[in-house]
Amino acid sequence: MTCTSDYDDEELNELLSKRAAEEQRRAESEKRKQSEIESQREAALRAILTPEARQRLSNIKLVKPDFANSLSDQLIMLAQSGRIRVPITDDDLKAILSQLTEQNRRDFKIQIRERGWNEHA
Repeated sequence: MTCTSDYDDEELNELLSKRAAEEQRRAESEKRKQSEIESQREAALRAILTPEARQRLSNIKLVKPDFANSLSDQLIMLAQSGRIRVPITDDDLKAILSQLTEQNRRDFKIQIRERGWNEHA
């Protein structure tokens, strides 16, 4: 019976090794795809942003990576559809950021109404 058990262990180890190798290949493939998408995004940003604007976007990315990625995607789409003037200068980007922060400020206004402390007294 130990022969069968040894054989099963070898077969199991081989299957586990194959599965691990397959997972590693899949992870590497996904990493390559992400890298390719990022390089395409960077190339598009180089084409539509001035160096100063790209630097500002890089600085934003250090602090708020999700916001910077979303902003990058939107800028690329606007430029490709012709809805924004290219190249986008640092001043243009500042104006866009100012508009976005103003919109967010308006969205998050909180009104507090005070009630009397002794309503039941």
